Amino acid sequence: MIAKLRGIIDSIGEDYAIIDVNGVGYLVYASAKTLSRLAAGAEVSLLIETVVREDSITLFAFAEALEKEWFLTLTKVQGVGAKVGLAILSALSPLQLAQAVSAQDKNSFTRANGVGPKLAARIVTELKDKIVMAPLTAAKAELAKEAGMDANQETTAYTDALVSLNSEAGDSQKMEDAISALVNLGYQRLEAYKAVNQAALGNPEADMSTLIKLALKEFAKKD
Repeated sequence: MIAKLRGIIDSIGEDYAIIDVNGVGYLVYASAKTLSRLAAGAEVSLLIETVVREDSITLFAFAEALEKEWFLTLTKVQGVGAKVGLAILSALSPLQLAQAVSAQDKNSFTRANGVGPKLAARIVTELKDKIVMAPLTAAKAELAKEAGMDANQETTAYTDALVSLNSEAGDSQKMEDAISALVNLGYQRLEAYKAVNQAALGNPEADMSTLIKLALKEFAKKD
């Protein structure tokens, strides 16, 4: 079972790359985000998920530990095969995936090729209680780079994105009601989710009405 490859990039295709490892070329499939970080002739080290079937052995490559963990999680959802899983990872980063699942934001997933409204709804429903993490040593640099944070902040954005998965039932319902109210006012669900969570982090005892007011102030800051 191949779990990691280190070698020279021989060539890059639309959804794959060939890695030359001591004269042996390995064909690996990858998301657009991982492929964008590769360059022909450059040395690279990639995490690998080996999928063995009766008639084939397929390698999937990932530049980040969190991306690999999300691939494994997504492909457990009925209707999400490896191709669709890579399409989702091409459209959404690990941080964006965590936010979309926590916010139950179906629209974010429909940005990926091959994901329609029904499949998007199934994904957010089945992953609602899933928390996707990677070892801290492997994940902290990824999160810092993605969110533009220093070494002491690298996990904050990711764990904040999962806050609703860990909330008590009452808090979760209160926040959901506030998010729904903002959506009814015309805001996008994911943006409403972020604003309500930001408000709740600083005011954990706030009721729904107060959360809505504080969230609107968050929007006003951006404007």
